[in-house]
Amino acid sequence: MLSRIDHVGVVAYSIEEANAILGDALGLVIDQPRSKWPEGSYFAPEQTYNFFFNVGEGETQVEVLVPAPGATSGTARFLEKRGPGLHHICYACTDVHVEADRLVAAGLSEITLPRAADGRRTVAFFRPQGNAGILTELVPLRDR
Repeated sequence: MLSRIDHVGVVAYSIEEANAILGDALGLVIDQPRSKWPEGSYFAPEQTYNFFFNVGEGETQVEVLVPAPGATSGTARFLEKRGPGLHHICYACTDVHVEADRLVAAGLSEITLPRAADGRRTVAFFRPQGNAGILTELVPLRDR
């Protein structure tokens, strides 16, 4: 069962551009333990620098994805094609593997990712096609 929205992912050309809106205008605070300010946490598979901003007490966050210079990843292509803005919605759930199976059975198209040694999913992504145009991510429910 989906428990809550964990985070909303947005793509940006730079963290300075995103921070002008999220931090300065909206007053969201960077999650320092999770985001290395100002360089960001580098996620090699997607060639992006990631930054998390807390909404309120941080139960929900906004994740800013900034492609590295010269990146050719899906995130970089998304930004090049569509410009900055909403990238994905991530839901927290008690069991990613069970919930992902339920969504596949409901007709959503899962993006194949590596799994844990026991074959279970630790995170899951679902294509926007057939899903109201929204890239969807599932992560385990955790306390913040």
